[in-house]
Amino acid sequence: MLGAIAGDIIGSVYEHFNIKSTEFPLFRPESRFTDDTVLTIAIADSILNGEPYAQKLKEYYRHYPRAGYGFHFAQWASSDNAEPYNSWGNGSAMRVSPVGFAFGTLEEVLDQAASTAEVTHNHPEGIKGAQATASAIYLARSGSAKKEIAKFIQDRFGYDLSESLDSIREYYTFDVSCQGSVPQAIIAFLESNDYEDAIRKAISIGGDSDTIACIAGGIAEAFYGGIPESIELEVIAALDERLSKIIAKFTKVYGTDHT
Repeated sequence: MLGAIAGDIIGSVYEHFNIKSTEFPLFRPESRFTDDTVLTIAIADSILNGEPYAQKLKEYYRHYPRAGYGFHFAQWASSDNAEPYNSWGNGSAMRVSPVGFAFGTLEEVLDQAASTAEVTHNHPEGIKGAQATASAIYLARSGSAKKEIAKFIQDRFGYDLSESLDSIREYYTFDVSCQGSVPQAIIAFLESNDYEDAIRKAISIGGDSDTIACIAGGIAEAFYGGIPESIELEVIAALDERLSKIIAKFTKVYGTDHT
């Protein structure tokens, strides 16, 4: 999941200042973790400790209330209400990467991805986005080729992965829906040559840059067997002790290498 978090931090400065290029500094003084990182680690913590997903999401929101959450999520997380709010937003996909690394079968991954989503994003598109992202990570870490991953995602979820990034880049704008950002993130991974290239390609299309890079980064980490040490060091330096400890524990238990 560190690859997803790196994507969030790298993309954080380009979310509102899109750059339609793969040539940009990976880290800048203002680079920071956002809600994507906080909620990804909340899911990891939940898996590690066997606690309900909704409980951990609310707990981490209280610890990091200014991380940049969407309006409806912040309302839900700050309330006593446990009912989902039928979101189709890409928040379900950006936080799901630990599921793809932690569970041992595709069926478990699909089931748990749905469970992480439906506590808030119980709209079919919200659940689909989480399942597509988590299953791509599972298949990638299990040794599937890119063509096999793409075929599964297209057949199972109906996402069109045929368009090139060069084409998407020409017109793509900010889109917080799963259906308008998850396929683009997966395409960025499919066209990549290595982890860093996947992040650069994801950010280069514009839009919700930190979330698209977060989604692509988790899949790329799984496929390429980790992230470069130079990026890892920058990421860990950007996090506090609470977040770093959960990452270290999760990585120790589940790792990131190919199975």
